Amino acid sequence: MSYSSQICKCGGILEVKYKNLAQIPNSKDFWDYEELLPKSNYKRLMLGGTRMIDSYEKNLMLKLELYNPTRSFKDRGSVIEVAKAKEYGYKTLAVASTGNMAYSLSYYSKIYKIKARVFISRSAKSDKIYNILKTHDAVLHKVNGDFSKAQGEAALYASKNKVFLSGDYCYRKEGQKTLAYEIIAQCDDVSRIIVPVGNGTLISGMYKGLCELKAAGNISKFPKLIAVQAEKCSPLAKAFNNGDEIVYEKPHTEADAIAVGMPTYGAQAIEAIRNTNGSVFTITEREMVKMQQKMYEEYGILGELASSAAFAAYYKLNPSEGGKTVAVISGGNV
Repeated sequence: MSYSSQICKCGGILEVKYKNLAQIPNSKDFWDYEELLPKSNYKRLMLGGTRMIDSYEKNLMLKLELYNPTRSFKDRGSVIEVAKAKEYGYKTLAVASTGNMAYSLSYYSKIYKIKARVFISRSAKSDKIYNILKTHDAVLHKVNGDFSKAQGEAALYASKNKVFLSGDYCYRKEGQKTLAYEIIAQCDDVSRIIVPVGNGTLISGMYKGLCELKAAGNISKFPKLIAVQAEKCSPLAKAFNNGDEIVYEKPHTEADAIAVGMPTYGAQAIEAIRNTNGSVFTITEREMVKMQQKMYEEYGILGELASSAAFAAYYKLNPSEGGKTVAVISGGNV
């Protein structure tokens, strides 16, 4: 393994394994889970422990990840990745992003005194580019292409220049599994969790978290993982619903946080959905915009389109199914 790549020399995706996994506390404090994360010299920054609120809909709760420091769930993984990069002695990291991940990694890189090099599409939203470039001193590489193209260029740069490759890889997945821990700690009788899916890291990380919770005896059965994608970029949905392999699809959605044409963790995401008896739904651009407005008017939540997609998916579920549903409001970088 090369820590500059986080990718096995065989081309496969690496996974973090533990010899002895600690008991999982019934807590919503991110750092209470430190014994369940890769060991490193962490700065115990404030993140996670995000609010869970009741909605006006029957048995629906909203997990508000936009209350993380950079307003998205990405902080959970970024704090792990940057700490590991520092531990391994790297002075620079490279990352591909549609916006939120780069914003998050740039924030933590500045705190850990590591230079962040961000590979992002030229068509990315200008406000996100401004925040990455001006607020956190990152070096920006604009790519003529989508996220998949940016991801390839970031990996190539990391390999050639021996810098730490960050993004949707094994250490990020470990941080993001804590979202499952928190949901179970905050909400009794969870039967379904709705998760926006772009690269598939969050939903596969949450499945890993649920497996650990079940093995530790915190839960007796899995809640169903419900994936949601934008109709105009839904390679995972097509593969899952048709029983096919995932095929690259050029993104045409305004929901930039989930605009990924070829999910890195696509196969693992499908495994997570199937193993929890879950499902996948797609949401139209119009539905996302309408729900975005509803979230702001009724809850005062300024969520981005990926978040409103999760809320919109609730109305596609079977309303008679028992238990509570949690929709992950993944970010609010609007």
